[in-house]
Amino acid sequence: MSTNYPPVAPGPQMGGAPVEHPQGTTILILGIAGLVCCGPLGIAAWIMGNKAIQEIDANPAAYSNRGTVNAGRICGMIATILMIVAIVAYAILFMVGGVASMNS
Repeated sequence: MSTNYPPVAPGPQMGGAPVEHPQGTTILILGIAGLVCCGPLGIAAWIMGNKAIQEIDANPAAYSNRGTVNAGRICGMIATILMIVAIVAYAILFMVGGVASMNS
């Protein structure tokens, strides 16, 4: 009779060193790409970063790259906020331009 146990991330409790969260680099790349060229990638970095931070906080001894994940998450937040500000600015610009053309 065998019992299947859920997998456990290696860490100090198992005699191993903490490992990096598997999505840490991806989150950082998405966050930076969201800032540089494609705002919607910032949303993905923000969401994935929140989930990864929760996983790291649930088992802090297992993961060593909380800083990388947090940096990607923050870049995603900034990219998302800048994207929303740009959308609102363009909407205002188009409304003002439409009103100005109607008055001419």
